[in-house]
Amino acid sequence: MTDSPEFKDEESIRRGQEFINEVYRKMSRIAEEFAAGEINRAQFHRLYNRYQRQIMTVSQMIAESDPSGWETAVKSDESTLHIRRQFEAKAIGLSIYDNRTGMPIETIGDFSLDAELIVPMLSSYRQATAEIFQAGVRSTEMENGQWLCFMSGAYTTLIVLFSVEPSSNRIMLLDRMHRDFEIANAEFLEHGYTSADQLAYPFYSFIKRSPLDTQDLETELDE
Repeated sequence: MTDSPEFKDEESIRRGQEFINEVYRKMSRIAEEFAAGEINRAQFHRLYNRYQRQIMTVSQMIAESDPSGWETAVKSDESTLHIRRQFEAKAIGLSIYDNRTGMPIETIGDFSLDAELIVPMLSSYRQATAEIFQAGVRSTEMENGQWLCFMSGAYTTLIVLFSVEPSSNRIMLLDRMHRDFEIANAEFLEHGYTSADQLAYPFYSFIKRSPLDTQDLETELDE
């Protein structure tokens, strides 16, 4: 005996309402993730808008048209994972500057920014950190939508170029890497021996395209 159309509609409506409740929980979850610094604003806005569209679509189809069609409509929407990856801030490149000389020690990745742009911003950041003890990380958006993050250490200042605004967790990770960089290279940095090929860099895994050759690294580890 087959189910009646009315029963199928009731079952579709029930599943649709359960789906809406689950989406509401997801909306609350991404609000908590943003508050915890786990996602950036672009990810939050795009994900939240997606969830809103899903709720509106399902609610409208349940109320006005074919209750059984909402699942197909929702499946055609872009995935949450795709949105997270698409709007995730990627570290394009970084440059490490010596605090004493004001000169770059090393550049990793694609950091092809004009010195005429960087020098005034670096000078302004250093002035702020001098006036405010432990001023911390400063981030600024550029005209092309990319973001620059400045963080100062005892010996060096790290400048990182991101594709979009980074989440606070990503900045915290990078700040920790910067501290580890100064700890690992303290002897060289303290005495001013800042030859790039003498230093260890925790940042390689953070930059998508690293100049470090993987095969050479594996050989070093085997030894």
